[in-house]
Amino acid sequence: MSKLVIVGTVAFDAIETPFGKTDKILGGAATFIGLAAAQFHVNASIVSIVGGDFPQEYLDLLSNKGIDVSGVEIVENEKTFFWSGKYHNDMNTRDTLATELNVLADFKPIVPKDYIDSEVVMLGNLHPLTQMSVLDQMINKPKLVVLDTMNFWMNNALKDLLEVIKRIDVITINDEEARQLTGEYSLVVAARKIHEMGPKYVVIKKGEHGALLFHDDNVFFAPALPLEEVFDPTGAGDTFAGGFTGYLAKTGDFSFENMKKAIIYGSTLASFCVEKFGTLRMENLTNHEVHNRLQQFKTLTQFEIELT
Repeated sequence: MSKLVIVGTVAFDAIETPFGKTDKILGGAATFIGLAAAQFHVNASIVSIVGGDFPQEYLDLLSNKGIDVSGVEIVENEKTFFWSGKYHNDMNTRDTLATELNVLADFKPIVPKDYIDSEVVMLGNLHPLTQMSVLDQMINKPKLVVLDTMNFWMNNALKDLLEVIKRIDVITINDEEARQLTGEYSLVVAARKIHEMGPKYVVIKKGEHGALLFHDDNVFFAPALPLEEVFDPTGAGDTFAGGFTGYLAKTGDFSFENMKKAIIYGSTLASFCVEKFGTLRMENLTNHEVHNRLQQFKTLTQFEIELT
């Protein structure tokens, strides 16, 4: 089993969907990634920052899941990063109502000493220079670096983003972002261009339409499990990344064949995340439920055919 460092936001979210709305609840990329990775009982540490308004019970929740939170800096007289959004009826589009950086504005991540030799690093969605500073703290080159990013950084910090992309092994972005980053509409061509930027593996997320994994000339597609109800999509992409990276950290096998399985695990966990507001579903998820849903995935995708 490999040690895993998770870098990203630990935050407050306020969410409105056609099914209801919340006041401030637990959120943040690193939170969702960590809760998903915890399903594999990996030795993981979250590196983040919160304000003095962040409840100890939330940190305890992460600790009780086996996640090391010694890398979560607490700035007593400041406020925690806050995001508020409202989803449209199709649940695929949303409006950002508020973004308050607060402590995140001056975040300088410090990786705990026990984790500077980690074999796996998951760089959650942050400024590319912040992501780069984490890689600079590792005493050895990690065996696997996974990066998540978004169109905001492509618009506002493209030069820095391209520099960090040179140093990673896997990038996870959605189809719109892949097209923006490369200027190519075909996702096959876009993935090839991203390979040329540095990553060995490219994961392109397509939301309710599944995910694609590219490596050289190899392509793997995993569907999203059809769900009766999507309650809140917030954090689904981060949960996918956490499941994907957590499985790889647990197995220590970073081959294309094993990444196929990691994609399925990521998709499976993301399908749970959307069933309740925020982190609620992931907080109480059982191994039995995960096993049963993996069986559903297997039934969904497995078939026999005679080729003549």
